[in-house]
Amino acid sequence: MADKRKFYINGAWVAPSAPNDLEVIDPSNEEPVAIISLGGQADTDAAVAAAKAAFPAWSATPPAERLAKVEKILEIYKRRQPEMGAAISHEMGAPQDMAVADQAGCGVSHIEAFIEAFRNFEFIRPLGPHAPDSMVAWEPIGVIGLITPWNWPMNQVTLKVIPAILTGNTVVLKPSEIAPLSSMLFAEIVDEAGLPKGVFNLVNGDGLGVGTQLSVHPDVEMISFTGSTRAGIAISKAAADSLKKVALELGGKGANLVFADADEKAVARGVRHVFYNSGQSCNAPTRMLVERSFYETAVEQAKKIAEETEVATAHQPGRHIGPVVSKVQWDKIQDLIQKGIDEGARLVAGGPGLPEGVNRGYYVRPTVFADVNNDMTIARQEIFGPVLSIIPFDTEEEAVGIANDTVYGLTNYVQTQDGTRRNRLARQLRAGMIETNGQSRGRGSAFGGVKASGRAREGGVWGLEEFMDSKQISGWDVDA
Repeated sequence: MADKRKFYINGAWVAPSAPNDLEVIDPSNEEPVAIISLGGQADTDAAVAAAKAAFPAWSATPPAERLAKVEKILEIYKRRQPEMGAAISHEMGAPQDMAVADQAGCGVSHIEAFIEAFRNFEFIRPLGPHAPDSMVAWEPIGVIGLITPWNWPMNQVTLKVIPAILTGNTVVLKPSEIAPLSSMLFAEIVDEAGLPKGVFNLVNGDGLGVGTQLSVHPDVEMISFTGSTRAGIAISKAAADSLKKVALELGGKGANLVFADADEKAVARGVRHVFYNSGQSCNAPTRMLVERSFYETAVEQAKKIAEETEVATAHQPGRHIGPVVSKVQWDKIQDLIQKGIDEGARLVAGGPGLPEGVNRGYYVRPTVFADVNNDMTIARQEIFGPVLSIIPFDTEEEAVGIANDTVYGLTNYVQTQDGTRRNRLARQLRAGMIETNGQSRGRGSAFGGVKASGRAREGGVWGLEEFMDSKQISGWDVDA
């Protein structure tokens, strides 16, 4: 079992101020793979103090030099990508191939996209032709606390750390204590890249400990958090007294509107998206709304995909799905599956319990419910497991009403060959992102939602601006 008790503070790996051990459990076999320490107030204070001391020099470093450091991080990250995938497989159960290509691979993609966006970023720009001597200056905020989740660890770490340091901030990262190994490897990468001491710091801990300590710390100017809506609310309240900026990327309950004229792969595509990463994605289209004339066909197609989806250990190659991250998460999913049955939804695939032939690990049967109505618990709550709810609709207006009848607003999906309808629905659906006919959003597009999904914008130019303050200046001497 790996000893990972140390924190990365002020450019060095240091022992915690007091022992507080926690085992990292491999969800594929329920065996401990590493031991970390949960930080306390002294550790948080030391990391924040290091970041605060490093901020004046780092924020004054020319953008080209900051960019060069991030390019070095990218170079090392690519070299260590297989290690990163292995760490993610062990800590949160992503299957081997998917962990390397997608879980670790998205880190490469995000770093490259930020480098591209940063190269063309204007830190001082005119307000407009009507006011040539009025300028908008974009400036770093200061010390930023970054709190990241376990479901897509490198996705979130790179979406926060890279733009924050590119734009001149210094950071303290608190990764999920459930899945910290990938972030500790990322700290090794940052260390090898030669960032100045204190620019990047990592302290492991839980939400009630280090997470809260960062949220209330007077020297932390901003918190960027990804996780549950419940935790996001708590962080907002904790941060309020110090009036720090808070950026939240929270949960979702995505609606996937499938019309009778959808392409032949629409249903299968939607079901696989729900099961991908064992359902542990906030943007998963977990409510499939299907036009009545196509409804039973869609249910049968979804059932077939669920029954064909293999569930197996993360430590073998293949296109299967792995376990969910923890016993706590497994229990929650099981309770919600049972709730769906109890409330009268029609179970057409999967159901409660472990998959056949499995007696260890946190595996969930790929599950499909039909005849769901939008008042059922499984249609209201974010399950965060491989569970799909299928809801019929008769009219476009009804579909929009059902889709928008949720506290969440992260990603919605539309499947139709009617381009006018796609455009119309894209504007009517209340979400930060709309994806149609299986087409991904373009490179540099921002990720983020509305309502209880939070209103952070991560990625691209918007992701850079998220970590800066704008300053409005009049009387600028354009000839100086």
